Amino acid sequence: MSQVSNSGLSPEATRLLATMGEDLSRGFVPLWIMGNPEIYQIELERIFARNWIYMAHESEIPNNGDYLARTIGEDPFIVARGDDGRVRVLFDSCRHHGARVCPADKGNTTSFMCPFHGWTYKNTGELGAVPNRKTAYKTLDDKQWGLVPAPRVENYRGMIFACLDQNVRPLAEHLGDYRWYLDIHLGLAEGGIEVIGEPHRWHIDADWKSGAENFSGDSYHTQTVHQSILRVGLASPLAAGASGGRNDIHVTECNGHSTSIRRMDAGQVFFWGYPEEVRKLFRQGELSAAQFDLARRSISHTGTIFPNLSLIHIGATDEPKKPNACYFSLRQWVPRGPGKMEVVSWVFAPKMASAEYKDRAYKVAVSSFSPSGNFEQDDSIVWSGIARSARGTFARKLDIKLNYQMGMQGMSEANLIDDWPGPGEVYDTNLEDGVQRTFFRHWYRAMSGDAVGGKLRKTA
Repeated sequence: MSQVSNSGLSPEATRLLATMGEDLSRGFVPLWIMGNPEIYQIELERIFARNWIYMAHESEIPNNGDYLARTIGEDPFIVARGDDGRVRVLFDSCRHHGARVCPADKGNTTSFMCPFHGWTYKNTGELGAVPNRKTAYKTLDDKQWGLVPAPRVENYRGMIFACLDQNVRPLAEHLGDYRWYLDIHLGLAEGGIEVIGEPHRWHIDADWKSGAENFSGDSYHTQTVHQSILRVGLASPLAAGASGGRNDIHVTECNGHSTSIRRMDAGQVFFWGYPEEVRKLFRQGELSAAQFDLARRSISHTGTIFPNLSLIHIGATDEPKKPNACYFSLRQWVPRGPGKMEVVSWVFAPKMASAEYKDRAYKVAVSSFSPSGNFEQDDSIVWSGIARSARGTFARKLDIKLNYQMGMQGMSEANLIDDWPGPGEVYDTNLEDGVQRTFFRHWYRAMSGDAVGGKLRKTA
């Protein structure tokens, strides 16, 4: 495995990270990386500036002039659909003296005017107007002074990604074989899916990696952290618990991405628990027979697309006596400083589902995974505690290791499924940490300056 380049790192950080490759092969992760200021700055440069970052779904900006305020790392960007219908990702900084020009989190406009000196830009990013042009900027070349676009922008089935590195490999290569799993969520419903309601945003005093690695497939935590929710019936152990049953699988080493899937027995039809009115929209379409069969048997899916985009497809309820409503959600763990993150959470439903169902699904999603949600508050408290333990002196000085050995070295029975029809290394249980080790291996690879993806040396 690659060694971390010492460019930009202190001797102490270089020394500590130098052992991480070997630590990971033994199932260990150093605690101190979860909120260290020096590590955080290197992450902004080597992870967030060099990898494809999710920006928006095209259903959020359906009309010309629609725009959204989003970020890559700590850098502010505008995702805008111009009057020409093209989607652009523009750096939110006036070319005059640098002030931000985007007036709100979302809206519709023909132009963006800088509040400092009034330079105005078209929704395509071109410079449109300059006050006192004839006397103050007689020879200004408008073509040279538009808003700066992100070097790379690509769309995968409605998901808009951007990257700050012009030389990054294509988005399709970044997603790689993980598209096999992603397509099940994006391509199952006739007419596709769309964002419903507004995305929820909130801040947590926790490292962004805590959310990313947890949603890669930490089924083990549910029975402890979320036991109160299971006890009162707001979610079923079937959908959320860590049973370790042989219908529960973990997909690891899938181009740096991973997922956890819970399934019914072969031949049973569940579709995450969607009601019949929604199930009638599901069809095989472009999916393979194996993909459609997996969707048919699915109880829940969670996963993480490296570096900081996670998904969850699940059924839950907002009241114990009400039936479950199912929803698909994307969530992003946005870095906001060492040991701090902003969570942005989108809720999706089939476009052709009824307005009543969409409203119910949104309410259920808000009641479970949102700043006021039952699941979310449990997780946030725990993640904050990790950051607090990690950011001090003791964890770094002693280089305290965390145990991610479940599923290896005889810790638990985790066997590769040889005849699994999909890609990745697939294990026959969710009681294993391979999904999280996948995340940290590729984090380490990115911090080493290498491209994320492909197959690393197997450690489980």
